[in-house]
Amino acid sequence: LGESLNAFQTAPKAVQINLFGEATDAPAAKKEAPAESVQGLLAERNITNTQHHYTLVETEEAIASLINELMQVNEICFDTETTDLDANEADPVGISFSYKKGEGYYIPCPSDKNALSGLLEQLRPLFERTDVTWVGHNLKYDLLILKWLGIEPRGKIFDTMLAHYLIDPEGRRSMDYLSARYLGYEPVHIEELIGKKGKGQGNMRDVEKEKIKEYAVEDADITLQLKSVFLPELGSKQVERVFRDVENPLVQVLTDMEFEGVRIDVPFLNDYSRLLEKEAKKCEESVYQQAGVRFNLASPKQLGEVLFEKLQVDPKAKKTKTGQYATGEDVLQKLAAQHPIVADILGFRELTKLKSTYVDALPEMINSKTGRVHTSYAQAVAVTGRLSSNNPNLQNIPIRSDRGREIRKAFIARGEGRVLVSADYSQIELRIVASMSGDANMCEAFRLGKDIHTATAARVFGVAEEEVTKEMRYKAKSVNFGIIYGQGAFGLAENLGISKTEAKEIIDNYKKEFSGITRYMDDVVQYAQKNGYVETLLGRKRWLKDINSANFTVRGFAERNAINSPIQGTAADMIKLAMISIHREMKERKLKSVMILQVHDELVFDAVEEELDKLRPLILTGMKQALVLPNAVPVEAAIGSGKNWLEAH
Repeated sequence: LGESLNAFQTAPKAVQINLFGEATDAPAAKKEAPAESVQGLLAERNITNTQHHYTLVETEEAIASLINELMQVNEICFDTETTDLDANEADPVGISFSYKKGEGYYIPCPSDKNALSGLLEQLRPLFERTDVTWVGHNLKYDLLILKWLGIEPRGKIFDTMLAHYLIDPEGRRSMDYLSARYLGYEPVHIEELIGKKGKGQGNMRDVEKEKIKEYAVEDADITLQLKSVFLPELGSKQVERVFRDVENPLVQVLTDMEFEGVRIDVPFLNDYSRLLEKEAKKCEESVYQQAGVRFNLASPKQLGEVLFEKLQVDPKAKKTKTGQYATGEDVLQKLAAQHPIVADILGFRELTKLKSTYVDALPEMINSKTGRVHTSYAQAVAVTGRLSSNNPNLQNIPIRSDRGREIRKAFIARGEGRVLVSADYSQIELRIVASMSGDANMCEAFRLGKDIHTATAARVFGVAEEEVTKEMRYKAKSVNFGIIYGQGAFGLAENLGISKTEAKEIIDNYKKEFSGITRYMDDVVQYAQKNGYVETLLGRKRWLKDINSANFTVRGFAERNAINSPIQGTAADMIKLAMISIHREMKERKLKSVMILQVHDELVFDAVEEELDKLRPLILTGMKQALVLPNAVPVEAAIGSGKNWLEAH
């Protein structure tokens, strides 16, 4: 089943929302089930009509001879076959190798622990070579499998999934699909070996070796062939620097982070679950009391009828395509001032969602071997370059509300003498905007270490910085973040609850005071229209096929992505570079502290208290110096520590 996730891994849906509530980060690369992944593609070749020579290698002599042969080769593609899609729970079934097109080898892994241990010792010198490049598709999975077996490959790596991600960030990523698209070859599908997904699906352990051999070696053979297609493409698309310096080295960092996992405070979660249930019940009862009727609060249909027919909360209430009233969060937020019942409905929704999505779900995710939760990071999903995570999705843990923030208390250090350390970038996207646009006023504010929102408010409202009120600062903050997402007067007015006239005046003043930012936005859209793409400081590209569309709405969305992608993408590149350098430094210094989580602009470590004096400067230097910004805009980061994540943040 765990065929290196080449076919089946469904990438977590990490969607970043801009201030319009639009997804700026449409998920690029769901790993489709293989049956669909080659639909519409004419793949005329397959294993039955293509010459190949795949060898089953079983005896000790044959294995020794193969290892000897592989020791002479400097580029080898390898792939693991396992019993599970979760690398932290899987057992190995076999390993395939290929270093020549159409040829390859398969070594079955014995289920007997001692025999497996013997085989791994035989393979160890091969994997510990430093003068070899290991090729694979979604290599993180295979490296994690090997790490659980006590083996850590020391050579360079080339991940075809990540190469394709940089070549075509919005493309599909399954090996079967890429094989059909780039090689005109349809690989054997996993269902042919173990049946369709679901309860009746078999296990790779039970498939006859001859069948597995053909399937497994084909994976390695095809991946090796894909590498020869993607390598020149990385050059022609000019993304090899991001591949070499960012994505490829990050694989090892994420492998180690996923292997480590994070400890969860289960008793705290059990108590919190009961508290949330009690509070949700209170909100629910209050809703029924105000409505004067009991109904199913979780049913949008019934809720719509109560709100808009019985209580007449909004005479202009909109209906959805299905004919029922729209009761989404955005609709309710706008109605919160109209009737107190709305606050209770929103409260009920937040509490029940927190309870089911995190508080009750986290204990279920604890790994039986480690007693920790091991999130899975997806490198090739978000088109801007941001990492996303799954099981649990850390990026979505709410931090805006007190109840949501409380969940961070459940993430704790793993034992005595250890604490969690959290470090995060300060206003990184605005610093990147200032540096990329070269706007004199904003660059100066950052260089002087001013509070950027206060400095902005002073200029926009024409007052001295010490005269800036809380309200002025709040409005300026909204413009600072909104403007880079192409927000206009209507959006700002809605966001701040002010008139469109006032919003327009604020934006006009902003554009006058920070003319460099307006110029940057115009320039970047023109660049995209001419070249068809935008790029980050490191050259990560986002292609925008709709940038010259005749459709105003479609073009507008592409223009906002053109402005936003280089900013979000540069922030993503920066934190990835920081992770690589901090990870390397921690290993070189042989520290017992480990990096365990990455969420947005924040890194979290499980640290040994005695190492804190060494660790803090190491982390801060790694973050601040990861990527030097143009126009001398300084990069700042803050760090804290505590027994749990909330305390550390």
